[in-house]
Amino acid sequence: MKRFISILLSLPFVALAADTNDLPVLVPAYGEIPPTFWEQHKLAIIIGGFLFILAQSFVLWKFLMRLQPKVEPIENLTRAALTDLLNEPVDGKLLSDVSRILRGYFGKQFQMAGEEATTAEFISALVGSKMIPFELGEKVSSFLSECDAQKFSGAVGKVKLDAVERALDLVNEAEKLRVKQDSVSA
Repeated sequence: MKRFISILLSLPFVALAADTNDLPVLVPAYGEIPPTFWEQHKLAIIIGGFLFILAQSFVLWKFLMRLQPKVEPIENLTRAALTDLLNEPVDGKLLSDVSRILRGYFGKQFQMAGEEATTAEFISALVGSKMIPFELGEKVSSFLSECDAQKFSGAVGKVKLDAVERALDLVNEAEKLRVKQDSVSA
């Protein structure tokens, strides 16, 4: 053990301590930090972002507008459906179709019970409607009653009814009335 202590004492502690007390060598200082990308281009990024959002909104609006179906007015659909039936033979099916189309038109145009209602229910709603004058209501009621009488009596085609032409006339008369009501209320 003496020998160990003598070896320890012989070590140059002074030299080791002196090496650790020296100041480290410093690296030269960096220059001024340049501005960031955001600091350099803040205004251009904001304006570009708004323009991008605006362009995307416009494209999306155009795309969605193209997807919306074009809504055809009910009077045009009714006239087209009745015109398709002009050359058909007068039978129960034709009278049912004309009656259904006419009830659907009046139901949608004048906010009444339409295609789903029976003829009797429709006529009572038609006569009680404040939007339709009594004369027009009577014409439509008598026409629908005639259609039902011919459909269910078996006398289809024996009596000349001109169902499609009369239905078109009733639609035209109702449209004149509706246009007049719209111009008065506007």
